[in-house]
Amino acid sequence: MSNYDYDLFVIGAGSGGVRAARMAAATGIKVGIAEGRRVGGTCVLRGCVPKKLLVYAAHYAHDFEDAAAYGWRVRPPTHEWAHLIAAKNQETDRLNGIYINLLKNAGVEIHDGYARFLDNHTLDVAGRKITAKRILIGSGARPFVPDIPGKEYSITSDEALDLMSRPERIAIVGAGYIAVEFAGIFAELGSEVTLLVRSELLRGFDRDVANELEAALERSGIKLVYGGEVSSIKKQDGDYLLETSEGRNIETDLVMFAAGRVPNIEGMGLENIGVELKSGGTIQVDEFSQTSVANIYAIGDVTDRMALTPVAIHEAMCFVDTVYKDTPRSPNYDFVPTAVFSQPPIGTVGLDEDAAKQHCGKVDVYTSRFRPMKHTLTKRDHFSFMKLIVNPETDRVLGCHMIGDDAAEIAQGLGIALKMGATKADFDATIGIHPTAAEEFVTMREKRSEN
Repeated sequence: MSNYDYDLFVIGAGSGGVRAARMAAATGIKVGIAEGRRVGGTCVLRGCVPKKLLVYAAHYAHDFEDAAAYGWRVRPPTHEWAHLIAAKNQETDRLNGIYINLLKNAGVEIHDGYARFLDNHTLDVAGRKITAKRILIGSGARPFVPDIPGKEYSITSDEALDLMSRPERIAIVGAGYIAVEFAGIFAELGSEVTLLVRSELLRGFDRDVANELEAALERSGIKLVYGGEVSSIKKQDGDYLLETSEGRNIETDLVMFAAGRVPNIEGMGLENIGVELKSGGTIQVDEFSQTSVANIYAIGDVTDRMALTPVAIHEAMCFVDTVYKDTPRSPNYDFVPTAVFSQPPIGTVGLDEDAAKQHCGKVDVYTSRFRPMKHTLTKRDHFSFMKLIVNPETDRVLGCHMIGDDAAEIAQGLGIALKMGATKADFDATIGIHPTAAEEFVTMREKRSEN
């Protein structure tokens, strides 16, 4: 009989933590889990899912307009923001219930409250001492807000999803996928949006794709302000004054920070047990998600290896296989498809052009830019862009990148091809589906000339 309350205790009931707890419990061990907020985590309750529901809502702004080009006659539509948020809340409540039932049906005991380490086998959860043979940290990350005067007047993506009224003007600070996604949501639903970018848009993404998005954002009426950082936020009569380090003053009704995320480890007591952290404050783990303390593991955004929900789930499965099924395997981060649900959306898999050149020196690049067939009738100033990056020595496709309608759906299928080692010749030999946007990936023949 074990001397511990649990064989495994999981900190954080997000996608990774829930999957690890359920699959570990299925092996016959006793598992507990602690969550200080609601079961389901960021993606289900405060991120991917509710945000994409708002993205769908934003799409309708153009759909109503475009319908006229196809013979539909509709009255000028109006949008009720509060109705959208209420409907979104109903869905996240439903998902929260599903995740709770998944854990209970798997035999996992749920503890409400934040966990704090007393030693490497003992936790304090809401005043209760709990012991475990092994502990898995899957506490995720939270939005970063800089320590500036007036920061209390700002919101983050967490609060943006629960606003019961839409601001007429909003200033969004950031240049990553969260910033551009919310910029598109607010702009398409009628807000005047200013996007403050410190250096470059979508750092880490292919530059051609990022440049295409920049142009699309500007065409949609979003104002991009480059350079400097926010130095203060001042409350005025009825609005706010945002001041930057370069002396710019921006009046707005709401300020939203989407300038990165930090690991959820504050108050966890990791210093009590000697768990090593990386320079950015995330937890250092080895290839099997084990920390510097032998019985403690960590997965997901708290480790900052690849901050994506499906990756956290993949890491959870690798952890369970390694520790409880005697089949050691480490997570594989090669050719993971990703998407940005901006407007238009981005789908990408593999290396961007700069990374590919670092990898193999010289690359062949194929591109295609065109107006989607849908807009040949609407005449909307809307374009799709696609890019293939190929190793000229092996002919292997190293990266596929797209911005345009259905980019995320298309990227998923391309991820399979690249994972299997597809070559440009394989792409060329594949018959396209006509007429679709996806067929462009198998019909690009002309290499881009070197500058």
